[in-house]
Parts: sequence; C-alpha cells; structure tokens
Amino acid sequence: MSEDPFVAHRGLLFTVAYELLGSAADAEDVLQESWLRWKDVDQGEVREPRAYLVRIVTRQALNHLRTVSRRREDYVGEWLPEPLLTSPDVADDVELAESVSMAMLTVLETLAPTERAVFVLREVFDVPYDEIARAVDKTPAAVRQIAHRAKDHVAARRPRVTVDRTEQEAVVARFIAAVSSGDVQGLMDVLAPDVVSVADGGGVVRGAARRPIVGADKMARYLMGGLSKLDRPFTARPIWVNGQPGVRVEVAGELVGAVSMDIEDGRIARLYSVANPSKLGWLDQEAVITR
Repeated sequence: MSEDPFVAHRGLLFTVAYELLGSAADAEDVLQESWLRWKDVDQGEVREPRAYLVRIVTRQALNHLRTVSRRREDYVGEWLPEPLLTSPDVADDVELAESVSMAMLTVLETLAPTERAVFVLREVFDVPYDEIARAVDKTPAAVRQIAHRAKDHVAARRPRVTVDRTEQEAVVARFIAAVSSGDVQGLMDVLAPDVVSVADGGGVVRGAARRPIVGADKMARYLMGGLSKLDRPFTARPIWVNGQPGVRVEVAGELVGAVSMDIEDGRIARLYSVANPSKLGWLDQEAVITR
C-alpha cells in the first residue's frame, strides 16, 4: 500500500504553513485542519496531490493568518517568529535557509496576508502562477502583479549580505565565549557599532526589553547587566536556529531562550532573542523543514 500523499509531503506542508504564519504551533493547527479536509476528498480524483495539498494548506493558513494578525496587534512588546531547532543540513539549501531565517520571517510580517502567500509560494517553492491563483482565489494576472510588488517590498528590506557557514559559526562562538566569561570588550568586538537587538518576552519575561536596543555599547551594558543579576548558573551553547547558527540559553539547566543573528563583516548586525515561554516548545526536537 502506497504512502498517503499527506504523510509523504508533511515536511513541505509544515514549511509552507510555518513560513506563512511564523509560528510552529499555528502551523501545526493548520496541518491538522488541512488533514481533516484531505480525508474528505475523493483522493482518486486528485491528479497532483502535492499541488492540491499545498493549495489546501495555503487557504487554511490564510484564514489563520487573518485571525492571528489581530491577536498580534495586542501583543506586549516586540513580536518575533517562533524559533525552530533545525538540522545543520537545512543550511545546505541556501534559499530555503534564508526563507525560514528570523530576518526573512520578520520581513514577511510586513506583508499583507495574500502578498505573503504569493511571495512564499512563488519565490521559495516555485509554485506556478496559475496554481497560486487557485490557492489565493485571484486571477493569474493579479497574482503576477502581487508577486512583483511583494518581491520589491522584500528586496528593499531583506539583509543583502551573504555570510558563509564557517564565518557564522565563528561569530556565534565568539559571542558565546564573551557572554559566558563576562568579557565586555570581547562582546563589544563581536557586535557591530550600530547593532540592533530585538527581544520577544511576550510581556511575561522579567527584564526582557520591550523595544529594540540600538548600539553596541547599550546592548553590551543591557546584556551583561542582566547576566550579573542572575543567582543561578547560566549557560549558552550553539545550536541551529531556523537554518542558521544560533544560541540556546539555559539558566540552571532550564531552557529560557533562543538567539538568532544577522552577521555582516564578521560582526553581529542584528540580534533576535526569543524568551517568551510559549514560543520555546520547538527547541528540543528538530523540525522537518523541506521544499
């Protein structure tokens, strides 16, 4: 008996939903809803199961996105995507790794729901325009216009610097060494002078900055000041977060956060810290990201 197409393509479907929503929990909800709809379909009549399933997931994700966008308007502090523990192999597909990076997902948050769906399906998964049109209930001509507009919007905001994997890992190692030893100068050296730090504590994590911190000096003082107040052992270790080298942060052996970063010229240009406990559930098991 052949494998159910939904099961065969589950990694792809999760990736589509996650890129549209920025939340693994919401992506799982969408997959559950999509599975129920798939089970009601006469599957013998479906000529291209992969395309059909992507269409179902896209529609469910769009419905979900319109609902959660209102919820995010009331979010306390900065909202960041839910970080995923990913295999180092994800980084081998440069385009896929970039598409699930914190940097890209935060840019995608600035798109309208339909624009986001069109961009992701076209630019990341290379879905034909006519198939995207069926998924978002637009004409192919309209989808082409939306795709062009969304691509320009993203291009104007996405990081333009490509950093190789070895350099990324080296910068992360320097960052971990500095914060673990309390080396303020070492931390300053690994931060770009105009570094921007964005933290997501969800309004429930004490000490989490609710606005971006700009500048290496401010960032170093904030970070080292917070660590100096801890009365329990602190550890930071390298992991792969959303297809890039990142940091897992624990206090007394308990997971308290994940850090991802954009790197330019051997320094950290932007730092994303997620500490909201409700967003840390996907850091203990590798997520299957594929296309």
